[in-house]
Amino acid sequence: MKLLRASMKALVAMTVLAAAGTIAQAKDITVAVVPKVAVPFFDDCNTGAAEAAKKLGVNYQWVVPQDTQGSTQVRIIEDLMAKHVDGIAISVNEPKSVERVIKEAVAKGIKVLTFDSDSANSGRSMYIGTINEAAGETMGKSMADALGGEGEVAIVTGQLGATNLNERIDGVKKALADYPGIKVVAVEGTEDDLAKAVSVVEALFRGHPNLKGIFGVSQVGGPAVAKVIASKEFESRKGAVKVFAFDDLPDTIKGVKEGFIQGIMVQRPVTMGRLAVEHLVAQITGEETNPKDIDTGVTVVDASNLDSYTK
Repeated sequence: MKLLRASMKALVAMTVLAAAGTIAQAKDITVAVVPKVAVPFFDDCNTGAAEAAKKLGVNYQWVVPQDTQGSTQVRIIEDLMAKHVDGIAISVNEPKSVERVIKEAVAKGIKVLTFDSDSANSGRSMYIGTINEAAGETMGKSMADALGGEGEVAIVTGQLGATNLNERIDGVKKALADYPGIKVVAVEGTEDDLAKAVSVVEALFRGHPNLKGIFGVSQVGGPAVAKVIASKEFESRKGAVKVFAFDDLPDTIKGVKEGFIQGIMVQRPVTMGRLAVEHLVAQITGEETNPKDIDTGVTVVDASNLDSYTK
């Protein structure tokens, strides 16, 4: 019995020491999350990431680029390497531009994964986010149904080089291939800037009077189209032009409520941020040695489920 008690005490002591070691180790870990740019979608990512970092007891940095140029993210990663962070999660603006610097970071022992937008050839450990081509297909099919399979449509995107947005566009076009009566007349970039997106949409309406549909494949698309259609010059386009957008930002939801937008492809940014930090820490501590990509999925939201959907 004495031997059993002694063994139990030793086991408890080892457990306490192990826990203390884990806490100390967590306090020594620093992870950085780098979004594309400062927009509300990434605020949600930050919420999930910060909560995960707090729960795990690790140091957390949220580093926001001032623009969407690939070179800006390269400089950020170089700076994070110089600061000797342990892990980096990044939503990539220009996939090719960051390949070299991500490989350098990985070679230095820094764990790097991508979320929301990938750079598949960079040596990153995994991708966490929407499988964008599949989401684009869903979007394309939704538009085709709304148009009855006929009409001119335009695609309004963000950064023209962004992999995730181009995958969505590929998905849209793949879906529309089954509808020969639908023609894509324009694909326009906005650099995810709302003011520029408004100008782009106005130009589309003026240049394509027979336009029947607009895809907003980045988060500024839906709000920009709603803002333009709400103006006196283009108020006749309300309902006549079908609009499908990405992300449930307040202005996008308002657009659905007011009848300017027919549907939203809602992603799960809070989940993306949370999983990014959780998996970085698991890789840093050696708990995760064979990471796999994770599809966080989308929900199609329209007037019928606007008040009932969950992320």
